[in-house]
Amino acid sequence: MLWQSFDYPTDVLLPGAKFGRNKVTGLSRSIISKKSLTDPCLGSYSVELEGTSGIVLKRRNDPSVVYWQYASSKQSSLILKSLVYLDPLAKRLINPTYVNNNQEEYYMYTCLDDSSSIFASLDISGRIKLNFWSQTKQSWETIHAQPYDPCTTPAPCGPFTVCNNNAYRLCDCMEGFSKKSPVDWESNDRTGGCIRNTPLHCSTSDKNMTSSTDVFHRIARVKLPYKPQIIVVVSSQRNCEEACRSSCLCTAYSFTNQLCSIWNGELLSVNLNYGTDNRAEDVLYVRLATKYFLPSLRKNKRKPNVGVISAASIIGFGLIMLIVLLLIWRNRFKRFGLPLYDNQGSCGGIMVFRYTDLVHATRNFSEKLGGGGFGSVYKGILSDDMTSIAVKRLDSAYQGEKQFRAEVSSVGLIQHINIVKLIGFCSEGDKRLLVYEHMLNGSLDGHLFKKDNGNVGVLSWNTRYQITRGVARGLSYLHHNCHECIIHCDIKPENILVDATFVPKVADFGLATLVGRDFSRILTTLRGTAGYIAPEWLSGVAITPKIDVYSFGVVLLEILSGSRNSQETYNTSESYYVKYFPIQAINKLQGGDVGSLVDPKLHGDFNLEEAERICKVAFLVHPR
Repeated sequence: MLWQSFDYPTDVLLPGAKFGRNKVTGLSRSIISKKSLTDPCLGSYSVELEGTSGIVLKRRNDPSVVYWQYASSKQSSLILKSLVYLDPLAKRLINPTYVNNNQEEYYMYTCLDDSSSIFASLDISGRIKLNFWSQTKQSWETIHAQPYDPCTTPAPCGPFTVCNNNAYRLCDCMEGFSKKSPVDWESNDRTGGCIRNTPLHCSTSDKNMTSSTDVFHRIARVKLPYKPQIIVVVSSQRNCEEACRSSCLCTAYSFTNQLCSIWNGELLSVNLNYGTDNRAEDVLYVRLATKYFLPSLRKNKRKPNVGVISAASIIGFGLIMLIVLLLIWRNRFKRFGLPLYDNQGSCGGIMVFRYTDLVHATRNFSEKLGGGGFGSVYKGILSDDMTSIAVKRLDSAYQGEKQFRAEVSSVGLIQHINIVKLIGFCSEGDKRLLVYEHMLNGSLDGHLFKKDNGNVGVLSWNTRYQITRGVARGLSYLHHNCHECIIHCDIKPENILVDATFVPKVADFGLATLVGRDFSRILTTLRGTAGYIAPEWLSGVAITPKIDVYSFGVVLLEILSGSRNSQETYNTSESYYVKYFPIQAINKLQGGDVGSLVDPKLHGDFNLEEAERICKVAFLVHPR
């Protein structure tokens, strides 16, 4: 044999292939990521087995720095196997082995089920993934990834970027920077990162190399870039800033606990920290040109021309009158079919629909998807015959109007993967309708509480766990990342929708309240659904986002058990009471018997550690 593909695995390691080194020939069977989704050339990351160092992950253009490593030995092989076996599916599918003799040292895995399709890979962002083909979903699914957090891989977004661990939008450019190559970003090749919009103003002709015009932009709650130059003998932040300003090479600084750190050149691996506690947080100050913030003033101040001014005034007055006439004409004939913003949604705007258009789109509201206290929801198709929509028609003039205003004002401009998207609305006469993206798999309650003979399959454990994480991300966004804090007030499985791939989306903002961030309001009208209402509503204290967190704790227990939180009702001549599921759950948790709480329809196919985590989080936010 002269050559075999298993010795050069590129970015994919198949079952039976060796990952490691030949001690005799010096051959290293390393894995190298590809450049992008469309370019299979050698990419930014490599994983290889290096003698006593073990498995190491590096950036290929910076091989001197090891970002992640795993020492190789027989004992660590057992630990590695246990990590992979955290997923029950992986435990049934593969058998990893480690061999170290006089000739070779390598890792290898084999399939336990010949009918399954599985492979390991190093993706574009530097994460090692174990993938298998799901016959149910007809797609490749990742059952294990290392590192677990995509932002912990070395510089996943390139220079002058921020990694925010958001599945919908993982990377963003820093303030004052733009994508170096938008085309490459579209194919997930972000190695070029971002470049400055405005060059720094720094003169090297000065003796002290001091620039007095550059400013510093503050980025809070971040993991600082690697490779800083540390200055210990600095006593204040002002001195630290001056130390950075005195060098034309300095691009950023940070000052914490009397320790000054400065960075020269590119800034890599800046990760956002969305922690909401009061612990110490790292703050990065990025150097920007003053011109980026202050527009240049025109120096040529010529004497105004009277004729030009007169003509401009007449034209301006004519335009104003034309706009007024158009507005009057629009209000008179109620042109509700025009978009408020860009019709393609590029500006994140919503559309205003005519009532007749929605009647046509829903076939006269013939296909009902569901209903509630404020109205019914119908399925429809927009005029492009491609976009499937869900149209909520509100009932009751008073309550419907309140819910309509609450829903449009709160969710109207939100763009988040775990928040349902509001496409548009209709406000014509006394008719109030809301138009949403249609979720193919409906609401979560239809999957959790259905009968065994239902038409919908049982939610797998992995899907349930990802749903809990997605809902948590959505609530965190509403509470902490919107301009005004939004409290949903009615978190329950019926208000959590799932799309075709079971990505959860928080929906139904009819009871939502925008409260700002002082949390000093006391709401007098009880809001929510029985069984999910937090104690604050009954105690008369100020309402905070904690009421949503309380409801989320109830939902966690329902996702875990596949049952409503009030399971059984007893009614005798002497007593009446409800068997409250959270009481059973906390007793089982304290007794170390969490497994008995998990939905029996899963037939034991679940991750015990994740089940315990869900249960513990539920009681941290649901203290009963």
